[in-house]
Amino acid sequence: MLLSLGAIGGGFALLVWGADRFVVGAAALARNLGVSPLIIGLTIVGLGTSAPEILVSAVAAWEGNPGLAIGNALGSNITNIALILGTTALVVPLQVGSATLRRELPVLLGVMLLGLLLILDQRLGRVDGLILLGGLGLMLLWMTRLGVNSRRERADPLAEEFSEEIPTDVGMSAALFWLLVGLLVLLFSSRLLVWGAVNVAEALGVSDLIIGLTIVALGTSLPELAASVMSALKQEPDIAIGNVIGSNLFNLLAVFGLPGLIAPGPVALEVLQRDFPVMIGLTLGLFVMAYGFRGPGRINRPEGALLLLGYLGYQALLYFSIHNPTG
Repeated sequence: MLLSLGAIGGGFALLVWGADRFVVGAAALARNLGVSPLIIGLTIVGLGTSAPEILVSAVAAWEGNPGLAIGNALGSNITNIALILGTTALVVPLQVGSATLRRELPVLLGVMLLGLLLILDQRLGRVDGLILLGGLGLMLLWMTRLGVNSRRERADPLAEEFSEEIPTDVGMSAALFWLLVGLLVLLFSSRLLVWGAVNVAEALGVSDLIIGLTIVALGTSLPELAASVMSALKQEPDIAIGNVIGSNLFNLLAVFGLPGLIAPGPVALEVLQRDFPVMIGLTLGLFVMAYGFRGPGRINRPEGALLLLGYLGYQALLYFSIHNPTG
């Protein structure tokens, strides 16, 4: 057990470091090639911060633990909204000024409903996985068009914030080096984390799904937590919220789609009855807070506290579902 817990801790630490190096390398490479900051932020940085979830999901499904992969996808989305945005808003209240984010929020809700429709038969199959991964490709194209169009329209605050964050002092060779190093570290740490998580699940007598929804989801969301809090402290609230929206989109399309493609099989009934409703409810709450129907949306400290209470309530729900599964 101690060795498995050490593997989880080491895997988390390496995931955070590897994701950071991967994002630095990929973003610098794209900037050196002349890609606009908004396109880099929406696509490359978004994929990079979701890389831990994507690789952990792929490794878990490949090794015959699709429940862990599904739990990682849904648990990360719940953690991103309730824990990460809740914590960030308590540190620094957030105001949404980006028109781009207002366009992404309805898309996030639509993608969530698509994922729910695909598993209503309690099965995540290869066709479902292909649909979700195809949606990922379409979303990347759409985000690229948003970035191109924003250059023709008035300046978007999100573009200005990304421009300040993307490294400008990393040359082409250094960018390629960090991109490769980050990817290799992510691959190794994903394998280490999955090994430790599966062992802990077996030792505690709980399902891979629960481990994915809790320990693994929390650990793979650490890059988003660090990025959102730091962005808020730097007075870049649109990046703080954009990190969460973008990550949740990638989680639903890539992380949730990979188990269907790699290891198709049944989906636990709890996912439909418990986890998807909680995720949808939190996303609707974020939509109401951040959309700003009569002006800029805001997530103030009271809203942040409510989100954190929602996270704690969900963890309590998981605890009681383990100890009273038939109640």
